[in-house]
Amino acid sequence: MTSELAMVVAVLAPLAGAVLIAASHRHPNRRETATLATAVALFILVLPLLEPVMAGERPGTTLWEIIPGISISLEAEPLGMVFALVASFLWIVTSVYSIGYMRGHHEENQTRFYVCFAIAISSAIGVAFAANMFTLFIFYEVLTLSTYPLVTHHGTDEARRGGRTYLGLLLFTSIGFQLLAIVWTWSITGTLDFTVGGIFEDKVSPTLIGILLLLYMFGIGKAALMPFHRWLPAAMVAPTPVSALLHAVAVVKAGVFTVLKVTVYVFGIDLLADVHAKDLLLYVAAFTIIAASLIAIREDNLKRRLAYSTVSQLSYVVLGGMLVNEISVIGGGMHIAMHAFGKITLFFCAGAILVAAHKTNVSDLDGIGRVMPITMFAFLIGALSVIGLPPLGGSWSKFLLALGAARSDQYVFVGVLMLSTLLNVAYLLPPVVRAFFLPPPNAPGQHISFNEAPLACLASICVTAAGSVLLFFFADPLYVLLEPIVITTR
Repeated sequence: MTSELAMVVAVLAPLAGAVLIAASHRHPNRRETATLATAVALFILVLPLLEPVMAGERPGTTLWEIIPGISISLEAEPLGMVFALVASFLWIVTSVYSIGYMRGHHEENQTRFYVCFAIAISSAIGVAFAANMFTLFIFYEVLTLSTYPLVTHHGTDEARRGGRTYLGLLLFTSIGFQLLAIVWTWSITGTLDFTVGGIFEDKVSPTLIGILLLLYMFGIGKAALMPFHRWLPAAMVAPTPVSALLHAVAVVKAGVFTVLKVTVYVFGIDLLADVHAKDLLLYVAAFTIIAASLIAIREDNLKRRLAYSTVSQLSYVVLGGMLVNEISVIGGGMHIAMHAFGKITLFFCAGAILVAAHKTNVSDLDGIGRVMPITMFAFLIGALSVIGLPPLGGSWSKFLLALGAARSDQYVFVGVLMLSTLLNVAYLLPPVVRAFFLPPPNAPGQHISFNEAPLACLASICVTAAGSVLLFFFADPLYVLLEPIVITTR
């Protein structure tokens, strides 16, 4: 199979899987087998694309030319390979986790859940392999629409309110800002193709470039820059596997991935170096990093605490892009993978605690490490990775972002990253301290037995926690893969 055909099949495979899942709705075992088989098949399709991309090739194909200059086209390039590999691998792990969670928690409408999940992954792969901004926008919108039923899965008033916030903010930003920027870009350049170094010529005024940059960055609502972040905490009414999808596999990663794609391939870091609007976005990102962390500290609900943590961590990638130097952009790209494994581990643990112990608040976790030691140790690993401590993968991306800020003489943002690290400690370690070092609320002498989540959940947690460790020791291939995206003319 050629690389070009593999990309097309990779986008279509989850859709075929969705049909098989729907057809198996009366047979849960068949339905879940179809889910796992499709997830594995997708990863097998994506993985071989890594070799030609590492060799400097950019396999691509045009599926449909709408009008001259605008087409639905696919292309494999380094940044897209990172996103596609992360999304396709973590879909396997999340599918295994979902089986244990959905059965253990006796969730309803499980077939609809797996179907929508598959459609969302298809659109995420489409985003990853989009060869131009038009194609990316189409798949970006499909991702929003396909995840809405997942957010409102429980059908309660709270779920519907959360779904309205989710859908309203994401559609408002993408149609109101991003689509305007895309149309404006095409009217100026005559192309929307992603091009190394950007597609704008020097004759375009810095003021116009600045306006377009602001439209793009605030139009990419999935990146959750404040004040367009409320959809993310609102979506925490969804089941925990959906939270994992939102925070690690597809939705928010599609947002920050798009931020870097626009930065590198639409504008180019050379052009943005002299654009003042990027400085405004740097401070917006810094504010989001700190403000969301402060909110996270006050949240007692564990999933909402992790949601605001994600809002903060996403702005690390925006910060890396707007620092517009090679080190910071690579650091931002690496943070997509590093944060994915750390944060999905944390959400998996939160779901395991809900399934096994029926607890949702940090204040209720006293002594839970004695009955769920594997889960809480994995939580510690995920927390330390998000904090950025060695030997966990998150330490590399955070180090490169700080180094990039220093290289640009933007020492205030080095300070922001350091302060953020301390705030990470303040909201991620208390659950671990409560779990292992505070006594459980049991009567004296009451027997404590192990009560871990179902094996499928526990196995998935161990895989993603191990991934957070392995990314520390095998970060170099990821760095090498991303280096070509920051070729400059300076």
